[in-house]
Amino acid sequence: MQKEDCFYLGKVVSKYSFKGEVLAKIDTDEPEIYENMESVFVSLGNNLVPFFIDRCRLHKSTLLRIDFEEVKDESAADRILGAELYLPLAMLPKLSGNKFYFHEVIGFTLMDEVHGDIGVIQSINDSASQVLFEAKKGNKELLIPVSDDIITKVDRASKKIYVTTPEGLVDLYLGY
Repeated sequence: MQKEDCFYLGKVVSKYSFKGEVLAKIDTDEPEIYENMESVFVSLGNNLVPFFIDRCRLHKSTLLRIDFEEVKDESAADRILGAELYLPLAMLPKLSGNKFYFHEVIGFTLMDEVHGDIGVIQSINDSASQVLFEAKKGNKELLIPVSDDIITKVDRASKKIYVTTPEGLVDLYLGY
């Protein structure tokens, strides 16, 4: 399994018990849907290694307490401490309406209410406090906030996201 075929689920952040149990911080709004996993891919070096799960349960807000078949003592837990966890893309719950996964809208066209086609989404920048669409129109790059106030419609069939951008934002980039 390659990382491109998977989505980032979370990261092993600490040991939980001397029996090898670990706590993983899960990157999701609904961690409870991952409580009954049978296996997960653990990133070790440059490889994704399948690890089978004996028991997995929610521990406080976004932490999962995981008891792996292969990890039964503290030294084994130490080896996976800090490791990233992945699942196949096929396991992502389907979203509808204006909800979307960042990876699924790469290549979608942004359609502004006033200016029409304002570019194709190249990536999503979620490293700052405001998540941004990074779009390209010709040789110009645009940064458009990912916000419920701006996104009016996600049309998966035509690969378009309809937006109502704040006045002057598109002009700033494209010089209309």
